[in-house]
Amino acid sequence: MKIELKKITVRKLSEGYEDNEEEGVVAYGGRLDVRPPYQREFIYKEAQRNAVIDTINKCFPLNVMYWAVRNDGGFEIIDGQQRTISICQYVMGDFSHNARYFHSLQDDEQNKILNYELMVYWCSGTDSEKLKWFKTINIAGEELSAQELRNAVYHGSWVSDAKRYFSRRGCAAYAIASDYVSGSPIRQKYLETAIKWISGDDIEGYMSKHHHDQNANELWIYFQTVINWIKATFKVKRKKEMENVDWGSLYNEYKDAQLNTDKIEEETKKLIDDDDVTKKAGIYPYILTRDEKHLSIRAFTDSMKRKVYEKQDGKCAVCGERFDISDMEADHITPWHDGGKTTEENCQLLCKEDNRRKAGK
Repeated sequence: MKIELKKITVRKLSEGYEDNEEEGVVAYGGRLDVRPPYQREFIYKEAQRNAVIDTINKCFPLNVMYWAVRNDGGFEIIDGQQRTISICQYVMGDFSHNARYFHSLQDDEQNKILNYELMVYWCSGTDSEKLKWFKTINIAGEELSAQELRNAVYHGSWVSDAKRYFSRRGCAAYAIASDYVSGSPIRQKYLETAIKWISGDDIEGYMSKHHHDQNANELWIYFQTVINWIKATFKVKRKKEMENVDWGSLYNEYKDAQLNTDKIEEETKKLIDDDDVTKKAGIYPYILTRDEKHLSIRAFTDSMKRKVYEKQDGKCAVCGERFDISDMEADHITPWHDGGKTTEENCQLLCKEDNRRKAGK
């Protein structure tokens, strides 16, 4: 891994600055990819943007920026995108600062800004080396998400095409999956989710494998297939409960199962109405896996446990031995899945050994 600290003037940075919705944002004579197509959009508010220009006017140091060195001799911003765009927009006359546009400044005032030196780390090396470095640096300002860092490391034709589907405000992925995926496309949440699903949670491994692919068709087709399976299997949309489910894992395992969608909806309604089910998002994996851990069944309160402990005279309901209450565990007499409720009447205290033995049956 090679890291070089460079001084880049605002003059050099702003040369060749272009902001094109389809082509992305470039600067530094066209060699710096400030925002690849469909990556995060400009999110600085006016106060943040003005603070950048004010810092330069006062000759105060801006936080260091990080650029990844590309194999073609160009660069891609890892950290500093928002500051770079603010600087270039001001020099290009897109906004005023303290009621004065850049073109209205005196020559000496303009040169003061244009000659201001930015501190930039140029980072080059293997993909894995860069990713480790980017994860450890102290990112300032608008912190990059984990997926934005991965995009920078594995930049290229595949990432650019994937962003086309997953990373733009109102993108195609958002249009079909906003009821099933949480987070923001422009913060790369949809792209990260899609890769996590298709890779079985090996996001970096998948991106490394497909780094140099010409397109992301495989990922986009897979994502659409998952969403269509969700819609066909769980007919009623419930955004609050659905948007945080690991749908990819469920699809990968149960896509070929013969499922009765009417019975699924009937059980879903019942579970949503069940006050003992405290994690409603767990309903969907539970229906397919039958593993109650997904539901976080409501626990017996300390008050219930104390009352039952006194009723049992401190004895385990199975072995009859006396224990301190701290060495006993509350258990449903009639299991929850058989209709038992989390009530005092359906509670018994067992010693830890007997409770483990019962749970293992």
